[in-house]
Amino acid sequence: MNSVLVDTSAWIGLLRNLNRPAVQTLKRLLDSDVLVALTPFILQEILQGAGSEAHFVTLQKYFADLPMFAPRNPVATHRAAAQLYCRCRWAGVTPRSAIDCLIASTAIEHALPLLHDDRDFEQIARIEPQLELFTDQRGL
Repeated sequence: MNSVLVDTSAWIGLLRNLNRPAVQTLKRLLDSDVLVALTPFILQEILQGAGSEAHFVTLQKYFADLPMFAPRNPVATHRAAAQLYCRCRWAGVTPRSAIDCLIASTAIEHALPLLHDDRDFEQIARIEPQLELFTDQRGL
C-alpha cells in the first residue's frame, strides 16, 4: 500500500485536534512513508469549513501539495456514485451525503483504502464490498 484516501471527517478531526481513532491513525500516516491523498470533493468540503478568508488561504496552502485523485471519467464516476447511493437506499440505508458516495466511488476506482470518521462509510462498505476501509490493523 502506498496511498490512503483520507475523508473530510478525519481531516476535520485533525484540524480540531480531536482525540479520535481516525485522527490518531491519520497522524501516524502523516509521519510514515504512506501517501495521504484527497479527492476534489474532499478538498471542497475542507475549504467550505473555513471561518474566514485568511483561514481559507491557510487551508488551501496546507492541502495544496497532497496527492489528488480525481475521477478518471467524471460522468461514469458520478453515475457509479448515484447507483451506489440508490443501492444503499434500496437496502434501507440512506447515506447522509451524496458526496460520500462520490468519495467512495473514487476510492474504488483508484483502488485506494479510505480512512474516515464517518459512520456512513461503514454502511456503504456493507453494501459495496469493493470499498476498502483503512484500519490500523495494517501495521503502520
